[in-house]
Amino acid sequence: MTLFDADPTAPDVDSEAERRALVALMLVPNVGWSRARTLIGHLKRPSAVFSASASVLTQVPGIGPRTAAAICSFDDHAAVDRQFARADEMDVHLCTLWDTDYPGRLRHTYDPPPCLWIRGTLHPADTHALAVVGTRRCTDYGKGVARDLTAALVQHGYTIVSGLAFGIDAAAHRAALKQGGRTLAVLGSGLARIYPQKHTRLARRIEDQGAVLSEYTLDEDPNASNFPERNRIVSGLTLGTLVIESHEKGGALITARLAVEQNREVFAVPGPVGKSASVGTNRLIQRGHAKLVLNVDDLLAELPTPPTTTDSEAAPPKEPPPDLSNAEQTLYDVLTNEPVHLDVLCARAGVAPSEALVHLLQLEFKDLVEQRAGKQFQRVR
Repeated sequence: MTLFDADPTAPDVDSEAERRALVALMLVPNVGWSRARTLIGHLKRPSAVFSASASVLTQVPGIGPRTAAAICSFDDHAAVDRQFARADEMDVHLCTLWDTDYPGRLRHTYDPPPCLWIRGTLHPADTHALAVVGTRRCTDYGKGVARDLTAALVQHGYTIVSGLAFGIDAAAHRAALKQGGRTLAVLGSGLARIYPQKHTRLARRIEDQGAVLSEYTLDEDPNASNFPERNRIVSGLTLGTLVIESHEKGGALITARLAVEQNREVFAVPGPVGKSASVGTNRLIQRGHAKLVLNVDDLLAELPTPPTTTDSEAAPPKEPPPDLSNAEQTLYDVLTNEPVHLDVLCARAGVAPSEALVHLLQLEFKDLVEQRAGKQFQRVR
């Protein structure tokens, strides 16, 4: 089944009333994704769930008296109204598990979310996607590997999926954007609560060359429990998961485990022995849980080749830099794609370090500059 195939036995949730009922069901306490799918599977339509009596609901496997009572007493229709009004304001669309444009690979995982809120667009080319994930506390080595492998994958036509986090995730998204490729960001919060907030501008750029998506209601806060759950979507959208740097414990290892459970490929880049950021990836390889990757050819040998992209399907042009103040423009002009020490920048731009740091921080907020270790800075794009 391809990305846009529909399940012929699926319930009809295409009407506005049914979509509203589905969102309402997701707002009922103690229901959750798995119970929502089970209820709809037994009662055929989301609206029928709310029409059913408590005695009928408790006959559905996994639905006890407490959950049935919560469904029967739900009357917060104003919250449903707010969701759809907010979605219109934000240019967000709702994609349900039973829609034809729901990602096919994700649909066939064991725990697909009934709802995806999407800002941007999904594309048939996204069937050839790879997750690139890793630690937030990455090294310059890890960041460089993420950029290089991502750039090469994009050049071969793959979509890059990650979680918008600091570190490896952001490096992968930015490298895909820089190459004019497609990238998808999966959030552990609602689309109105971009996390980390510092990556709001990055998220806007991703929307232009892919999509930002979440299973959570639009104003959901970035709760810690959400992130392990969203990782099943990161892995579920893709052909496989590439882990670039992971400490002994971390979200990237959870994504790798979920990929294995979803019968997807798992790859890992080895790192220096004795470095904390390499412990997780090295052990994945050591235990046979991931295939070792030294260069992009190791990935290409294991993945199906994407179809050739036509001119009409080419990625949109890169977004021009936003308006900058004179001081910001001066610093931006003397930066390069390679790290430059603060003292060198100040000498080139003719500004004091204290002043330069203020403007460099603003350039970071605008997603134009990245600070590296040792007070070094480089252009992001």
